[in-house]
Amino acid sequence: MITEKSKELYSKALGFMPGGVNSPVRAYGSVGRTPLFIESAKGSKIYDEDGNEFIDYVCSWGPNILGHCDPAVISAVTEACGRGLTFGACHKGEIRLAQLIQKHFPSMEMLRLVNSGTEAVMSAIRAARGYTGRDKIVKFEGCYHGHSDGLLVSAGSGLLTNSIPSSAGVPVGYTETTLLAKYNDESSVERLFDSDGGQIAAVIAEPCAANMGVVPPKKGFLEFLRKITEQYGAVLIFDEVITGFRLSIGGAQKFYGITPDLTTLGKIVGGGMPLAAYGGKREIMECVAPLGSVYQAGTLSGNPAAVAAGIATIEQLEARPEIYDELDKKSAEIERAMRSAGLNVNRCGSLLTAFFTDGNVTDYDTAKSADTKKYAEYFGYLLENGIYTAPSQFEAMFVSAAHSAEDIKHTCGVIENFR
Repeated sequence: MITEKSKELYSKALGFMPGGVNSPVRAYGSVGRTPLFIESAKGSKIYDEDGNEFIDYVCSWGPNILGHCDPAVISAVTEACGRGLTFGACHKGEIRLAQLIQKHFPSMEMLRLVNSGTEAVMSAIRAARGYTGRDKIVKFEGCYHGHSDGLLVSAGSGLLTNSIPSSAGVPVGYTETTLLAKYNDESSVERLFDSDGGQIAAVIAEPCAANMGVVPPKKGFLEFLRKITEQYGAVLIFDEVITGFRLSIGGAQKFYGITPDLTTLGKIVGGGMPLAAYGGKREIMECVAPLGSVYQAGTLSGNPAAVAAGIATIEQLEARPEIYDELDKKSAEIERAMRSAGLNVNRCGSLLTAFFTDGNVTDYDTAKSADTKKYAEYFGYLLENGIYTAPSQFEAMFVSAAHSAEDIKHTCGVIENFR
């Protein structure tokens, strides 16, 4: 595979951007390669600057559930751009998108549009603290909720102690109110509430973890989180930036039948454009300015081009309800191929990860036991055979509606031959 143009561009990029990338997940250091520079994409395929074609299972890290350049989405964005890129003012598209979100996420009685998943989570936590008058939050090891200071905590900290930052530039004071629990471990959560229950404003969780690789919740775990937060008067926040409109049109909360107090959405809700949302119970959201004293603002929030992409995407999902069954079937075929190759696999709907571990992955500790060198070999093998996946063991593989039967067949054949 020739990648000379990508290598040349990467050499130039190193002079302008840290590591030559604008997000660390795009770096290929952990897989021993140079990042590919993408020139275009269409449907299920992505093309680099050297003209190499790949079946894309990154899907821009999840948003492209319809595939690249869906005609309805492109048309909606083009039309919106013709009317103006940003107004910094209200427009009727915001109402339409809010109606669509609330229709499928009825727990979001009121919501606010923002620009990124990080911003949505940061704002939801602030709202929860303002509503409860408490400072502490509980998050889970291995769950990523964006790069806001209070959530960048060390996964190695003790469960009953305040957390230390895992990023330089984050003062300890920013994370000392963040408590860490183990995902899928009810007792670790109970210990935190036993010691700090009256001070805990919220528990935030990915209802299906997808940032340590895909790790589904154990049976009863989400129900437990719902019960204990109600018991102590804490807010339950589901971070559905990845799972929202992915596991079902109503996200993980519909998929699992658990209703949170607050929800954060991103990725698919913006149809591939920079857009996210947070919302939930009316009494909590009424604490947000201008109704309440919890301040949050954004010049580009709800900009018309991004809103148009989100509306078009959700309307496509509504018009084609069979998409979710089709995604599940395609993903199940890939899962079977991975298992036939002797890989450990976690799958939830159209999210899946092949782990190079000796046993099942159920939490952050078992995920960390993965052989990342073996994954790098696997990644390179797939890439050389025309399959584009995440350059990290600890990311998800995303299947889209645009992946054809031929794409899936080729993918399965390649995976089955990996040894």
